[in-house]
Formats: sequence, structure tokens, C-alpha cells
Amino acid sequence: MQYHALALASSGRDVVLLGYRGAPPDREVLEHPRIRVELLPTPWRQRAPRALYLPASLADVVAQTGLLVRRLVATRAGELLVQTPPAIPTLAVARLAARLLGARLVVDWHNFGADMLALRLGRTHPAVRAAAAFERVAGTGAGAHLCVSEAMRVELRRRYAIDATVLRDRPARRAPRPSADERAALFSRLAVAAHPGTRVVATSSSWTLDEDFALLLDALARCDAALRARPELPPLLFLVTGAGPLREAWEREVARLALARVSVRTLWVASEDYPRLLAAADIGVSLHRSASGVDLPMKIADMFGAGLPVCALAYGPVIHELVRPGENGLLFEDAATLAGQIVELCAEPDGRLEELRRGVARHGAIGWIEGWRTEAAPLFAPS
Repeated sequence: MQYHALALASSGRDVVLLGYRGAPPDREVLEHPRIRVELLPTPWRQRAPRALYLPASLADVVAQTGLLVRRLVATRAGELLVQTPPAIPTLAVARLAARLLGARLVVDWHNFGADMLALRLGRTHPAVRAAAAFERVAGTGAGAHLCVSEAMRVELRRRYAIDATVLRDRPARRAPRPSADERAALFSRLAVAAHPGTRVVATSSSWTLDEDFALLLDALARCDAALRARPELPPLLFLVTGAGPLREAWEREVARLALARVSVRTLWVASEDYPRLLAAADIGVSLHRSASGVDLPMKIADMFGAGLPVCALAYGPVIHELVRPGENGLLFEDAATLAGQIVELCAEPDGRLEELRRGVARHGAIGWIEGWRTEAAPLFAPS
């Protein structure tokens, strides 16, 4: 949402950005004279154990509904833009606030909340069916809709008879590939130990259930075995950025692998350093396993903005809207394929890997602001 805020503010609008506490907004957002940031308490359900997830979610709905209505009405906005998920109670609250304000509501669909809930509870759970019904009723009352892929546009039409405009995820900022000295300085500042010649593989995560970290564990072990068998190849360093509820358990699983020629480092980096870290890597990996099958991972757009070729999990046809196999990245369906791709790309960095880098440069010319002005700006009233 902060990218939307910057785009709207740069077009002359005054923006109030409401969001949950967590990672701090970019400095550019915090310092923009037309943007005011208001933070909401972190939802209880994000910290609740699995057994208490439903009670915590119900408590969240009660607590957040009144708070959100008060905050939104206090903005006196003429237009409200809400990103979903989360859908409950956000969509209904935004619709109510828009009616009270006489404001126009725009919904930006990044996924389906019911599908995300199904990852925890299963698709046949009554709460999942109720969430889908809520989303259908609450989401259809907006004045305009955005979504992240052509496949999602089609699905919105099929499920809810919603006509949406596709606003594709694109990199908000670009980072040039650093020199060897610049890379060493960056790694030193981030306390990342990367010996000369080490190939660096980067991925980012919110550490939630829609990413396949079991697959990555298997791939790490396979990479290590392959490099032990081929001692002439350089070692690998996997950098996994981000924070979330599954991170600590995964770190314990990695420690049990006793890897010899593969190192793994989990870390949190500031938003300013994130694109620089991606640009310093050799390969990017996306483990996103879509809950709905029609959303696209923003991390791939970030990697392309840093000139980084991607090995992406092939979770459905929609991934081809972003990754063009053999041109700007590769697709995999299992750990064996991912490990083979990483080892072979790192073995010949001036061959196929460099060819993929050129493909990323060819296909990644449009940035977030340029895309927003073409695809989203026409939906908003003139400033």
C-alpha cells in the first residue's frame, strides 16, 4: 500500500496511510509532505497458535471493526483505497466508512482471503465457506477494482461478477549490480559472511503457509550433496530475508541438515538495503505456492528490479505472466529440479546465468510508478 500512497501523493493528493504495525514504512513514505502514516495494532491472530486461531480471529474482528471505522471516518477522505487480504473485517468496514463519508471505494485484490484461510483450516471448513460468502458480499460494493494478474481478473469475474483492472506488481526501485568491492562492503555491513568465489542465492519471505519451505530444505540438502561430489564448483550461500511465524522452526530444521558446502543465513534488512542485497546475489528463488492459484509474488518483481534471474515454483499457469522460462528465469516443481538449476547456473555464471540476466534487463523496463500511471491512475478522480 505504501507504493500506492507514493503514487497518489506524487500526483498531488494528500494521503493518509493506515496499516498494521510491523516493518516500518520506507523512509520516502515517512518523509513525504503529503503522506500521513497511522499505525494500527498488530492483529492477535498473527501471534496465536493454530489451536486458538479462530477465537483470536473473532476477537480481532470485534476489536478492529470499531477502531477502523473511527480511523477511516476521521480521515474525511473523498476516496478510500483498501488492499485485500485481509478481507475480514477490512472490506466491510471500508464499505461502511465510504458510505458514511460519501466517498468512493477502490479495492486492490492481491489474493482471496477465503483461500488464505483454507491453508490453515482446509477448504471444507465452515469458517472458510463463511469467509468466501463475506468476501463475495463485502467486496462487490466498491466503485472500482484493481488486481495483480490477468488470471485474477478472470477469477474475480467468475466468482463475484467483478470487473477489475490489472495493476501488475513491478519493482518500486531499481538497484544496479554492485562491483566486487561494493558487494563485499554491503555484506560486511549486514554481517553476512561470503568468501570470495561463493555463489549467493537470495530469497525473501513473510514466513507464512503460502511458501514451500519444506521444498527448500530438501533442495538445500541436494545442493550440498551435488557440491560435495563436484569439489571444483564454488560453495553456495543462501540468504533468506524477512520475518514471520515460521522462521524459527525452519532455522532449527536447517541446523539439523549439517550442511558442508552450503551455508544458510536468515536476516532482516532495511527496505533501503533490500534491493541492494538482491542485486548483490547471483540467483533469486521464489517459493511462493499460491493459495488461490491466481496471485503473483511481489518478491519476483523486486528481484527483476535488481537485475536478478529467478528460479520460481511453478504453482500454476499464472506464473507465466511474470516468469518467462529460459528468458528471465526458470521454473521448478520439485526440490530435485530446483537444486539442479541452482548448481548448474552457479557452475557457469558467464553462460546461461548471464543470458538470463540479459533477459531480465529486456523484460523489466517498466517500474511501479510508470505502470501505476498507465493502469491505475485512470480509476481515481483528478487531484
